[in-house]
Amino acid sequence: MPELPEVETTVRGLARYLDGARLIRVQTRRAGLRRPFPADLVQVLTGAMVTGLGRRAKYGLIHTDRGQTMVFHLGMSGRWRTNPDELGTHDHLVLETDGGHRLVLCDPRRFGSVDLVMEAGLDQWPAFAALGPEPLGDALHAAHLKAALKGRSATIKLMLLDQRIVAGLGNIYVCEALLRAGIDPRKAAGQVGGPALARLVPAIKTVIAEAIEAGGSTLRDFAQPDGELGYFSKRFDVYDRAGQPCTRCSTPIQRIVQGGRSTWFCAKCQR
Repeated sequence: MPELPEVETTVRGLARYLDGARLIRVQTRRAGLRRPFPADLVQVLTGAMVTGLGRRAKYGLIHTDRGQTMVFHLGMSGRWRTNPDELGTHDHLVLETDGGHRLVLCDPRRFGSVDLVMEAGLDQWPAFAALGPEPLGDALHAAHLKAALKGRSATIKLMLLDQRIVAGLGNIYVCEALLRAGIDPRKAAGQVGGPALARLVPAIKTVIAEAIEAGGSTLRDFAQPDGELGYFSKRFDVYDRAGQPCTRCSTPIQRIVQGGRSTWFCAKCQR
């Protein structure tokens, strides 16, 4: 599943073609993805000007001058394609601009989604209302984590995947951040002390920033809108490296399952 860096990379790629453009043609090529497309999607977006693009957690945002924002989620296999010569079976939504560009949402497994949300109520949209702070924002700091994790018996790994604690963190980058911070993913969240949390916050911010700079991680179907692949996967220190030597101490990386998700860690570096 595309994680936050992949979505951020996608949004930045789309901005090159959509920001300030007018949508002259909008086409839905099926009824919907995980759920139906909004009934008025074509009507609202046709003729609209894109006033900006953004991201909240793992959702991409396309703001328009119609007072509504198109919110998309890439699901398991979704990605945007730019100016394809031909449309394929899995190309489900097409946006054409007055600049002559065609942006196509491709989603073979159809686990993604597209919604229209009133701009004035965007923060209170159900999917956003309970989200925690963005990992790259100033609202994520050690004091926030200390308060949010106080008394929690669930493991720190699982709590960091809780979108109410930090918005947008996924399995790959939580594993990587915990290694950098030297925190055992099996430890109860409420028992992670202040010094460890103080290490964890910059570890999260750094690993996310590095992944965005590298264009995300190429896992299964992910690619940037221009077709370029992300290369952060070549820099994984722990994710999907079971049995391989830790990049810090050479101890073999271990793999366990937590909450139905794989976790990779170094038993020596992470306490």
